[in-house]
Amino acid sequence: MAVAAALALNHHLLCFSNPRTVTWIPAKLNPQKRAYLSFTSCTSSSSSSTSPEANVQTAESCVNLGLSLFSKGRVKDALAQFETALTLDPNAMEAQAALYNKACCHAYRGEGKKAADCLRTALREYNLKFSTILNDPDLASFRALPEFKELQEEARIGGEDIGYSFQRDLKLISEVQAPFRGVRRFFYVAFSAAAGISTFFTIPRLFRAIKGGDGAPDIWETAGNVAINVGGIIVLVLLFFWDNKKEEEQLAQISRDETLSRLPLRLSTNRVVELVQLRDTVRPVILAGSKETVSLAIKKAERFRTELLKRGVLLVPVIWGEGRAPQVEKKGFGSPSKTAATLPSIGEDFEKRTESITAKSRLKAEVRYKAEVVSPAEWERWIKDQQKSEGVTPGEDVYIILRLDGRVRRSGKGMPDWQQIVKELPPMEALLSKLER
Repeated sequence: MAVAAALALNHHLLCFSNPRTVTWIPAKLNPQKRAYLSFTSCTSSSSSSTSPEANVQTAESCVNLGLSLFSKGRVKDALAQFETALTLDPNAMEAQAALYNKACCHAYRGEGKKAADCLRTALREYNLKFSTILNDPDLASFRALPEFKELQEEARIGGEDIGYSFQRDLKLISEVQAPFRGVRRFFYVAFSAAAGISTFFTIPRLFRAIKGGDGAPDIWETAGNVAINVGGIIVLVLLFFWDNKKEEEQLAQISRDETLSRLPLRLSTNRVVELVQLRDTVRPVILAGSKETVSLAIKKAERFRTELLKRGVLLVPVIWGEGRAPQVEKKGFGSPSKTAATLPSIGEDFEKRTESITAKSRLKAEVRYKAEVVSPAEWERWIKDQQKSEGVTPGEDVYIILRLDGRVRRSGKGMPDWQQIVKELPPMEALLSKLER
């Protein structure tokens, strides 16, 4: 979790003589970032007693114990620790950490409204930055819920940066990908200005050449100079607008790539992750179409299942029209009654499963042959935007193959030829796959 991330810079390791005691030290935090640091104290071989203070429960110790439990998949126990921390007179920093990580637990359990309430309090009363909510993978499932949209709108009205700053960053990314665009534009403008000034002085000479008389310049030479200047201005202006159009297309592609990376999936273990978390691990193959078409494509893929798994293929079926169903159910504030169906289930079986999930270290093991989309409407919107950019009619049956780095490898109409894909994609252990990362 973002609040649990250790900021190693500008902090010092504190040591105590108490043996076998783990001391948790709050960090001196930048106002923009809130976190807790955990340090194991130094031990003394000659001491074997434990001081009474070490057994005193504090908000700080509860928060850090909760973080440790969450990292081991013990979500229910972690949630209890964060709730306890809020009852132990926490300071502002401890309260923010407890509320934020409590929200992450609720999000993991599919309790969107409770997560939103915790985050709302942390935003209003404890200076939590909305960018933290936007970037934390533990809140991937929450960002797919209506409660997140409501919270985002409240933050926007309150003047928070709710993600629009990425639009400013697009320019920087674009400049990195096309570093000489600014230089080209400078020359376009400079040469256009030079040609314009030359034309300004050449036109009067052309009029004198047309009138003729003593001392009149040669008409063909003067007309040629004017034509060259005007032609140069036209070409340079066209090049300038062409470069602008290319930049807009590039920005649109970067924006689509960013949107794609944030789309949520539910893995075979019921864990909800964003596509960006699967980078370097799998090659998602998105199958978008009618239920019958997609089901037939998945059935045909079974013949090549072993070979596809060797190549890291993860099937992501998207059924046209499924994204519109939850919107009809929505009534007032809060999530639709069926929203939880797209998130990890709650109950005894869920608690048993969470015990075996150990954060990112187990993510690779959780990835299987097929995943489910969590927010179908967002997936459909992205696919249709991609279809428009490729000149395909939005809503047609298509497949999209992604690279290991998360970018689009290729796409096509209809459903894929699995035999051709097996030939095209190298195994995960191959050198080409390592270069693709």
